[in-house]
Amino acid sequence: MTQDEAGVDAGEGAEPSSGNQPEGKSENGVAVVFGRQLKLLRVRAGLDRVEFGKRVGYAAQSVASFEQGRRIPQPEFVDKADRVLEAGGLLVALKEELARSQYPAFFRDMARLEAEAVELCAYDTHIVNGLLQTEEYMRAVLAMRRPLLDEETIELRVGARIARQDIFSRWPAPLLSFVVEEGALCKRLGGKSAMGGQLEQLLLFGAMRNVELQLMPMDREDNAGVDGPYTVITRKGGEQFVYMEVQGRSNLLTDRDETRLAAARYGIIRSQALTPRETLNFIEKLLGDL
Repeated sequence: MTQDEAGVDAGEGAEPSSGNQPEGKSENGVAVVFGRQLKLLRVRAGLDRVEFGKRVGYAAQSVASFEQGRRIPQPEFVDKADRVLEAGGLLVALKEELARSQYPAFFRDMARLEAEAVELCAYDTHIVNGLLQTEEYMRAVLAMRRPLLDEETIELRVGARIARQDIFSRWPAPLLSFVVEEGALCKRLGGKSAMGGQLEQLLLFGAMRNVELQLMPMDREDNAGVDGPYTVITRKGGEQFVYMEVQGRSNLLTDRDETRLAAARYGIIRSQALTPRETLNFIEKLLGDL
């Protein structure tokens, strides 16, 4: 980190989430619709899967997976397929929804909000925030989920999580603030190598001009984050949302009073944590002690 669509729509605000939505694996309706359209257009063009695959640079088995809605195609495949099949934009029109559907259902509204954020403030307690994770650390975290995730789901989520990191290179650059509990950095998830790579990546992200990374030491006597992790998202115009996730369930808060209180609480958490400079020094020490 299922919740159904919480009604968040670019440019229209949001309706309150029903909350407490469990995670589960269900058929991806967008992928199924795309697959049916793809097959219809391919057959109409008189191409079998092998020949079509050659023209777009994909194996026939991959084409079959796309057509059957079992895999979500990459954006470049969608563009190539639309051109080769002379679809006139029919397939491309589904590209944005396909990209969004690669996330687990409970996270899709949050993924859209991240893409629109002018400011993001995240407090994490147990693991490193997904936006900051290395691929090796991602795989380690996802592999530890219980019940177990299948390999196809893990690959899908790793790709989706990596895609979310575009937020760091976006312009205008959003303001990004992360506070992470020291305990999350002391767990060697994936082993010494994976954690070492993760700490190195934190140093890189923490050095970015639009990123403020802060660590909450375990010896702090004051910590306003006792209620657990959450993320505050601010969109253009000042509209705020609060996302919380635990045990495969998520909740998206949109009530103005609740979001303001959460933002204020985050400010207190930041004031209690180490400064960004102190944090980078601390992480360097952790890295040296591995």
